[in-house]
Amino acid sequence: MSARDEDPLMISEKLKKVILAELDLDGWDIQDRTTAGTVPGWDSLSHVQIISAVEAAFGIRFKTAEIVRLKDVGQLQALIDAKT
Repeated sequence: MSARDEDPLMISEKLKKVILAELDLDGWDIQDRTTAGTVPGWDSLSHVQIISAVEAAFGIRFKTAEIVRLKDVGQLQALIDAKT
């Protein structure tokens, strides 16, 4: 059993790195309950860039409806996990 199975809301280091790189932030604490509105620079344009970067980094594609339903980073991680 992996750590991801034990704690389904744990955010992977890979996802954190992708988000922080797109926002040009170092060391910002990204958690499962983190929302776009709580992170400096995470606006609608950067949201699109983050989603594109996540798709590229993980080799997956999201449907628009999936993206629209996301409420926090934990839900994004769960969606990534379901597709990988």
